[in-house]
Amino acid sequence: MRKVIVQEFISLDGVVQAPGAPDEDTSDGFRYGGWTAPFSGGDDPAGQEFMAEVLAPADLLLGRKTFEIFEDYWPDHAESWPGVMDVTKYVLSTSLDEARVSGSRWPNCKVLRNVDEVAALKRTEGSPLKVWGSSLLVRSLLAQGRVDELVLMTYPVVLGQGKRVFEGGAEPATFRLVKGHVTPTGVFLARYERACEVRTGTVGAG
Repeated sequence: MRKVIVQEFISLDGVVQAPGAPDEDTSDGFRYGGWTAPFSGGDDPAGQEFMAEVLAPADLLLGRKTFEIFEDYWPDHAESWPGVMDVTKYVLSTSLDEARVSGSRWPNCKVLRNVDEVAALKRTEGSPLKVWGSSLLVRSLLAQGRVDELVLMTYPVVLGQGKRVFEGGAEPATFRLVKGHVTPTGVFLARYERACEVRTGTVGAG
């Protein structure tokens, strides 16, 4: 069984859109692309170790918009992400042509047509399936309880607009913090594993 690991650069108000560059994703009039940049840099060995784990080679599972952004960018910048050209890239889309995707200059790309195919892929042998961005895909995975780990890199900024992954409809679940680190610039790097269903009670009860 393969794990689905959702990895997101996320603002305090839950926005995941265009963290890397001003022109990364301007859809719906988003004006704050590149909002992570002011918080990068500095000597932070623990943060670098955390990010090395996040970027460790593994198959990718992406929504159409994120796939198109990555497909355009990473073939020209592969030295910044070792293994990104070699791993298998799965894109969930009802509209992308399979021949175009399989013939992409970003090699080893395959199309999935629905979340049920993601469930079937999870049952195969192989590396974890790491999800970046892909807000609509992540919402679908959360709604069906198919997310095994959340890796959230939470930046101390409120954006007020943009695509979010936590907008209702998720299957209620408890996640356990297994690793956390706060960078010198205030970014909270956290890895959570799915634990159990949500339990309720009374505050202060024994």
